[in-house]
Amino acid sequence: MAVTDDAIEKIKAMIVSGELAPGDRLPPEKELSERLGLSRNSMREAVKALEVIRVLDVRRGDGTYVTSLEPHLLLEAISFVVDMHDDDSMLEIFAVRRMLESQATGLAATLGTDDAITGLEREVASIDSTVSIEELVEHDIRFHREIVGMAGNAYLASLIEHLSSQTVRARVWRGLTEGGAVERTLSEHRAIADAIARRDSGLATSLATAHIAGVERWLRQAASA
Repeated sequence: MAVTDDAIEKIKAMIVSGELAPGDRLPPEKELSERLGLSRNSMREAVKALEVIRVLDVRRGDGTYVTSLEPHLLLEAISFVVDMHDDDSMLEIFAVRRMLESQATGLAATLGTDDAITGLEREVASIDSTVSIEELVEHDIRFHREIVGMAGNAYLASLIEHLSSQTVRARVWRGLTEGGAVERTLSEHRAIADAIARRDSGLATSLATAHIAGVERWLRQAASA
């Protein structure tokens, strides 16, 4: 593994230095291994590892390329880790999400465009407590994604998105539905959207913090039941 790690570091250095840019095709395996002073086997293993974390894209019969290196690709592995959680780690994940998303919500109230805010209000108005769990999950994804998108930070948006994967959301919503908390949660969504629309950053931040903390509280109660 040490040799493979060395190969990974050398390919990474080529990307960081700009020798390989997003979308560039890597030299053929034989040429690259000779240039870096590594065996072809270790080079092959390094490429596989970098493909898994979406740094490289291996196109059969065409070659190996550097991906776009956009945040949603590079942070994608986080959602896999989140899906593998247990109850205790889920609480820790939600604590991280609460800290990040509450601040992003405050930024949305400051930086969100009028069109984006109108879209958020339209999303909130489109849902009520009579819909299915699947529709609630889709609404929840859209609602939080639109808010975080207003903050204008692609890495922050991708990190928050992957910290709460669709699997986690479905589990949470199913539990909330069983607990009769859907209307309260949707009411909180409306309050957050209203604070953003009024450009009240402090209130938006506080409401988002309380909203996610409420889910944490339910998770903690469910875990101890």
